[in-house]
Amino acid sequence: MDNFTFYSPTWFQFGKDAESLTGACVKKFGGTKALLHYGGGSVVRSGLLDRVKKSLDAEGISYVELGGAKPNPLSGKVYEGIELARREKVDFVIGIGGGSAIDSSKAIAFGTLYDGDFWDFYDGTQGQVQQSLPIGVVLTLAATGSEASTDAVITNENGMYKRCADGDVLRPKFAVMNPELTCTLPPYQTASGAFDIFSHCMERYFSHTPEVEFTDRLLESCMLTVLKEAKRAMLEPDNYDARANLMWCGTIAHNNVTGVGRAQDWGTHHMENELSTHYGCSHGAGLAILTPSWMEYAMKTQGTERFVMFATRIFGCQMDYEHPEATALEGIERLQVFIKDVLKLPTTISEIGGKMEDVPELARSMFHGAPNHGNFVKLTPEITEEIYRAAM
Repeated sequence: MDNFTFYSPTWFQFGKDAESLTGACVKKFGGTKALLHYGGGSVVRSGLLDRVKKSLDAEGISYVELGGAKPNPLSGKVYEGIELARREKVDFVIGIGGGSAIDSSKAIAFGTLYDGDFWDFYDGTQGQVQQSLPIGVVLTLAATGSEASTDAVITNENGMYKRCADGDVLRPKFAVMNPELTCTLPPYQTASGAFDIFSHCMERYFSHTPEVEFTDRLLESCMLTVLKEAKRAMLEPDNYDARANLMWCGTIAHNNVTGVGRAQDWGTHHMENELSTHYGCSHGAGLAILTPSWMEYAMKTQGTERFVMFATRIFGCQMDYEHPEATALEGIERLQVFIKDVLKLPTTISEIGGKMEDVPELARSMFHGAPNHGNFVKLTPEITEEIYRAAM
């Protein structure tokens, strides 16, 4: 196991009606005036935004609002939020929604205190984020894990480059998590969120670091939970227990307690960023499309050991000692069945509008200003194109 530093200070307020305690959470962490950032739509129609504002009023917390967060959040909204936060002199930023609203809120929070262009932390000009307004979250989707992570993913509209900034200061001070808020999600969003969680585990699971049995088992537990609870949530959308398990699994899968002390990959995530940017698919759906093709390539070049572990421990495949590659391939096939038959997500890039002639541009965009991708498999433009073509 590698040496590591791990710091995860987020306060979790989990359970039914948890949003009624948002104001108390802001007060607990010293906030007096908050910027509420959300998408709109269901957050408004469901009454969630009004309940959050009521809780703030009850604690004497003033606020300003910024709606309009979009899936795959854009830099323009971040600039708008930074200007608003500075003008109104807010001392807290609250993201209400899923990963898009949260990531946009994080960028607004640190951009407000930074004298330069917030994009400096995305293009490599600056390193990790060191200073930020405190951030709070009211979560409505089990998926990205941004409610407890160090990351914030934004797409720059000047070139449509999707990149990530990170830093411990971007872990939210608190996360309000009511699984009931996820029960009305459309099946596509539930499924996409479930595979996003699953993929966060896989990016850590496929590692060359030896002797990391404990985090292996934590990751396997998370993946097994997703297999079980995603199926229940798809069949029974109002099943609170399924929703609660998925929501907490999403947090644990990406606050990095499962990833310490081991090398992580993230090549598939970087490849997927191009799909959601170019074709507008959800992040989880794009990951579902790419993951089996990445696995098949990685197995050919890195050996079967990890893939046999995945097949036997996650999908219960019987070990073929004479032909371990057959066991590994069976695990990939069973994952594809889960994606197609249980989650009902697309399985090819062509299903979301992609064409074979798009492949060079997808790879070019991925490597533009960001040359390093992958760890378990070190991606090059040529390898990336091969995987895109296999997934087409």
